[in-house]
Amino acid sequence: QVQLVESGGGLVQAGGSLRLSCAPSGRTSSNYAMGWFRQAPGKEREFVSAITWSSSRTYYADSVKGRFAISGDNAKNTVVLQMNSLRPADTAVYYCAASYDVRVIYQPHRESLYDYWGQGTQVTVSS
Repeated sequence: QVQLVESGGGLVQAGGSLRLSCAPSGRTSSNYAMGWFRQAPGKEREFVSAITWSSSRTYYADSVKGRFAISGDNAKNTVVLQMNSLRPADTAVYYCAASYDVRVIYQPHRESLYDYWGQGTQVTVSS
């Protein structure tokens, strides 16, 4: 069982930045991808960003493209989400996830392909 631990959430004014980090709590085997999803109050959880290790490709939802940047360390199974130019619409609980399913390489936005999830970290952007 893999446990993922997120950190870095908080309260920030619109236009500000936050940096989210995610790391496993213990030793883990290599996965195919790690991603970030978010869930705003009253809404379904949605894809934000992902990185696939085989090609080091990164993926972003249209709503965050150009503002967020994902990076990570494949050997350590850690991932960071740098969030800039934050907007009130970015307010949500952000979840880190890891996938051991090879299909995620072709569908990194697909939530069901992620096997392990963190507990979530709250990001609140005030206007």
